[in-house]
Amino acid sequence: MAYIIAEPCIDVKDASCVAVCPVDCIHGGEEDNMLFINPDECIDCGACVPECPVSAIFPENQVPEQWRHFIEMNYAYFRKTE
Repeated sequence: MAYIIAEPCIDVKDASCVAVCPVDCIHGGEEDNMLFINPDECIDCGACVPECPVSAIFPENQVPEQWRHFIEMNYAYFRKTE
């Protein structure tokens, strides 16, 4: 199960999570207003969670209800970049 980045990351893009990811699976371009975790590359280590200053990262099965649509947004981001 992958981790998902949700709404608190919008317009923050702190990137502390990127620095600690052992498999470099967190991405986001200049044109993106948030970061995304590649579900095919994520090894579910959770190293990114405590580094996020806005508490935007959740295991997929624990994304708060109001942000559940970010799960599909995350998967869609990587479908468009393939």
